[in-house]
Amino acid sequence: MSYATKSPWVIHYDGSSCNGCDIEVLAALCPGYDVERFGIINTGNPKHADIFLVTGSVNEQNIKVVQEIYNQMVEPKVVIACGICACSAGIFHDCYNVIGGVDQAIPVDVYAPGCAVRPEAIIDAVVQGLGILDEKAKALEANKKGA
Repeated sequence: MSYATKSPWVIHYDGSSCNGCDIEVLAALCPGYDVERFGIINTGNPKHADIFLVTGSVNEQNIKVVQEIYNQMVEPKVVIACGICACSAGIFHDCYNVIGGVDQAIPVDVYAPGCAVRPEAIIDAVVQGLGILDEKAKALEANKKGA
């Protein structure tokens, strides 16, 4: 376990969901499910975040916001698509302004499907994301040493 996975910070963004997944993300962050036991802290600043939790689908109005948040995050970073709308646009896939899931805008590392996604699934996705974050941190460190 590297420094990056001991206390990762999470930034959460709601693309355009019904808010069902947002409530579940907040439930995962609260003491009932206590994702903080993994050292995870919610932040509002992308420059401090290691994990990007996205709920809701990507549409014409928010694609630039999603990309901007992603670009402001420092490497290594992990993106988690929470809920079926973030994974594949869900029930909104036929809407005129919906582009699709989060992977249409930025690369996604972990998918947590569900409508609404359960806090247990979010925690599982975050733990999977921690493994990916550790791999990315090691690869970034190896690239620095090799360069």
